Amino acid sequence: MKLSYYPGCSLRGTAHDYDGSVKAVCAELGIELVELADWNCCGASSAHMTEHELGVRLPLRNLLIAGELGLDVLVPCAACFQRLKAADKEVRKAPKFWDVAGYDPTFKIVHISTLLSSPDMIRRLHERATHSLSGLRIGCYYGCLSLRHPKITDAVHFEQPDSLETMMDAIGAEPVRWSHRTECCSGSLTMARPDIAARLVGDIVGAARRAGAEALVTDCPMCQANVESRQLELPEDEQLPVYYASELLYAALTGTYRAEQQRVHLVSATIDVQACREDGRIGREERP
Repeated sequence: MKLSYYPGCSLRGTAHDYDGSVKAVCAELGIELVELADWNCCGASSAHMTEHELGVRLPLRNLLIAGELGLDVLVPCAACFQRLKAADKEVRKAPKFWDVAGYDPTFKIVHISTLLSSPDMIRRLHERATHSLSGLRIGCYYGCLSLRHPKITDAVHFEQPDSLETMMDAIGAEPVRWSHRTECCSGSLTMARPDIAARLVGDIVGAARRAGAEALVTDCPMCQANVESRQLELPEDEQLPVYYASELLYAALTGTYRAEQQRVHLVSATIDVQACREDGRIGREERP
C-alpha cells in the first residue's frame, strides 16, 4: 500500500513523537508513505476563525499538491484532517469561485485511525504483532475534531466511535467502557481560559479513572498535549498517561517501547512490554 502523507505543523513540533510512531507503525505494516512536497500549514485553528477564505485556501494548496501525486492522503492530526476535509467539500461546491475549475480529485483524505482500524490493517496487526498488551486497561479518547461535524468528517459513528477500541482489542489491550470518550478537552481554550481547560480535563481523567483505566489513548495531538499537560495540576496519584494509539501499536508490533518515547510524556509512564506478555502493566518512573 502506498499513500501520500500530510504531517502538518504539530507533528513537526510538539507532536514530533507522534510523527515518528506513525511512520514506524506504517513501515511495520507495509505501508509506504510519500510526504507531500512543500506542504504548508492547514490553518487550524487560527486561520478559519480569522477569515473564511484564508481557512479554505491554506488547506486547498495542500490538496492540489496531493492531487499531483494521485494517492490517497494520510492525515494523522485530527485538526488537519478536519480542515482538509472542510476545504475539499467547500471547493467541490464552487470550484470556479476558488479558481480551480474542474476540481474533482479522486484521492481520499484518510484519518490515521480509519486506516489502522480497517479490516485489512487489523489482520496485519494480528499477523505481525510480536507481543500482546494484555492487561493494559485503556480509556480510548476521541475528542471532537476527527468526528464532528459529520457533514465535514463523514464520520458514520460520530457519537459512538469504535476505531481506537478496535485497534486496542487487536493488540490485546482492554478498552474500558466510560462516559467521556467524545467530550471536548477544551484544547482551543487552554491558553485563553485555563480555568475551563483544567475543569474539563479533570472531568475526563476522573471519568476514565472511575472506569478503571490505567491510561488514555488518543489520535489527536491537541488532545494529547492538553489532557496530559493539564493533569500536572492534579495530584500525581490521580494522573493518567496519555498515549498515541500508534505508540501502543508499535510496542505490540516490535516488543519495544523506546526510552526517548517515554521521555516526551509529561505524565511519566512506561510500558513494560515483557510483563505484558503475562499480565500487562503500565509502570511509572521518575522523570530524569
